[in-house]
Amino acid sequence: MKKKKHIFWGLMLIRALAGCTPFGQVMDGDGMVRTFEYTQITQEQAMEMMELDDGHVIVDVRTEEEYAEGHIPGAILIPNESIETTPPEELPDYDQIILIYCRSGNRSKEAAQKLADMGYANVYEFGGIIDWTGEIVTD
Repeated sequence: MKKKKHIFWGLMLIRALAGCTPFGQVMDGDGMVRTFEYTQITQEQAMEMMELDDGHVIVDVRTEEEYAEGHIPGAILIPNESIETTPPEELPDYDQIILIYCRSGNRSKEAAQKLADMGYANVYEFGGIIDWTGEIVTD
């Protein structure tokens, strides 16, 4: 368990030091602007994060049909096309860890950026299910 906690905090440090250009901006209580960006991680890192009991959510941004054909266990479906300017009701906590994927990695990057732009602070994009070596379930 200690190793998993170290991995999580290591990922948080990488995110803090990444120096990516921030896009999402939200006013905090002191009148200051907070900015957010998403973090791209490997599928191995995503698997390790999924093993933690940290309240994370796994988001599949493919279509309903693609999701029904097979998805990562525990993933919820929020199609990329449905993510616009209003935060998805399935994601009420802006500080929750969000692990996001699609088929090949294109839609998940787009969706991750849209969520970061809305002010979600812990968005991790890990590519596409076509490269996933973990378990897949069908409906």
